[in-house]
Amino acid sequence: MCYSTALRKEREKIEKELQRQIKVTFDAKSTYQPYYHLNGFTHGNLQIIPMKDPERISDATWGIIPDWALHDPEAFRKKSNTLNARSESIFDKASFRNSAEDKRCLILADGFYEPHHENGKATPYFCYQPSATNAEGDLFVFAGLYNELDDNTLSATILTTEANEFFMEVHNKGKRMPLVLDAHYYEDWLDDGLSIPEVNELMAVGITTKPFEAHPVSNDLYKRYVDTNKPYIIKPVQKDTLF
Repeated sequence: MCYSTALRKEREKIEKELQRQIKVTFDAKSTYQPYYHLNGFTHGNLQIIPMKDPERISDATWGIIPDWALHDPEAFRKKSNTLNARSESIFDKASFRNSAEDKRCLILADGFYEPHHENGKATPYFCYQPSATNAEGDLFVFAGLYNELDDNTLSATILTTEANEFFMEVHNKGKRMPLVLDAHYYEDWLDDGLSIPEVNELMAVGITTKPFEAHPVSNDLYKRYVDTNKPYIIKPVQKDTLF
């Protein structure tokens, strides 16, 4: 599962990094500001590149709203958790099926948080791709799905998959990880001509092989009424337990 993310880079830096693989600019309507922690359960905005407009970075509320719930999104969110979608079953689930076919997106991040369990206690770990040139680490992209709401805004979900060897150690109870795409497959994921077998194949082969690192951070991340969108929340609290 992936219920908390970070995106700390300024707009210009995001556009510059992405344009090595895909030509995009921020939508003029985007309200994006860099953040250290976005809790999915607040249904704040992720930044996505949707199939319908692959040259724009758009805002999308976190938690996809399927077509059959568009009449009352808030009621749907109270009953259903669509922050993540298991990649293995997106064509089997009513909440994701239509979007999986023709509303796929790239979701931007430069970090995310996963729980590590030890002695019955969960400790949040900050996960990122280290970089020799970027203090915030490298930008990366989750495979995602989106849908349009009746007011023409967007909602989105992050795809997850079975954990690799590294994330089995980090997310050692759930043993899942977000599906982070290799940059080579960005344009393929947005291709509106893919068949269902081709989408499934892309999810199987398109996962990045670039290494991640992770370290434990403050348990404030799990506390209600604490503003964790602050620089301290990504700082390691136990350097001897780094992965």
